[in-house]
Amino acid sequence: MEQRISLREANQHFSRYIKVVEAGKEVIITRRGEPVAKLTPIPQERVLNDDQQNALARTKARMREGYPLGGKTVCRDDLYDR
Repeated sequence: MEQRISLREANQHFSRYIKVVEAGKEVIITRRGEPVAKLTPIPQERVLNDDQQNALARTKARMREGYPLGGKTVCRDDLYDR
């Protein structure tokens, strides 16, 4: 839900509208009736939709499996001269 206020109202009662935003609502600030800014709450926790969660799971699975690059496996000792 959003609330529209004028720039003058926002300047005069800024702390009041910060409390509105903290309560989870959006505040649209207008100048001469035209929207110019939006105060929105900062999400406390990122929520992924189903597509994003599936993509994340696929990416994690790929990272665990690794990608075959066709090269020779190198161990740590091969990297350093002794």
